[in-house]
Amino acid sequence: MGQQILVGFHAVIARIRQAPDSLTTVYYDFSRRDRRMKDFIESAQSVLGRRLHQADSARLRQLAGHDRHQGVLAFAEPAAIARTIPELLDSLGKIPPLLLILDGVTDPHNLGACLRVADGAGAHAIIVPKDRSAQLNTTVSKVASGAAETMPFVAVTNLARAIRELQDAGVWVVGTTEDAQKTIYDIDLTVPIAIVMGAEGEGMRRLTKETCDELVSIPMHGGVESLNVSVASGVCLYEVARQRIALGMLPVQQK
Repeated sequence: MGQQILVGFHAVIARIRQAPDSLTTVYYDFSRRDRRMKDFIESAQSVLGRRLHQADSARLRQLAGHDRHQGVLAFAEPAAIARTIPELLDSLGKIPPLLLILDGVTDPHNLGACLRVADGAGAHAIIVPKDRSAQLNTTVSKVASGAAETMPFVAVTNLARAIRELQDAGVWVVGTTEDAQKTIYDIDLTVPIAIVMGAEGEGMRRLTKETCDELVSIPMHGGVESLNVSVASGVCLYEVARQRIALGMLPVQQK
């Protein structure tokens, strides 16, 4: 597998914190003299040493392929955060899992936003099918603002089989669909749980829907009929966090 390109402060700083040895070369725009860049250079220099290099904006634009690099770009070996489901569950020990399953989310911007909100809500991993799904790339990493570097990301060959594997391990699988009678607020989310989100417009595939243990909806009180998948993921994942905080299963704020 080739090297990854990490673009922007969030993605590069997250990798420096999580897996600094995986970074081969880090570039920064020497013309930026603001406090954010000065703090970045100071912290990165102590960790990276000779792997930290100056570059001008034209060079960074060429490497990134666009101008939205914030003056920071890195080349890195892929971080070892993608795991199999058994490895993932074993790593959690007695912690009740909170997983996000995305069925057919093909837009890398949506995947990046889902990674970011999953990280914020304290989810333990995102699971996607290898086909008909966006995978980790530079765009995903940029939108995820560092979460792509820390959130375990599991791509499975057969999603329905993976769901059954989770169920066999005691994980309750809850699918979201607009026509469900129960809402996300009506069920106990303190148990080991996986939330399934379908693609916008199409929703979950039929087999995925049939494999879920329970189906719920998100109440809509305005004129729009549905939410963006990352927003809907946030609603559901933070409801899990709210219920677990109420029972003392999570601290009020996690760093």
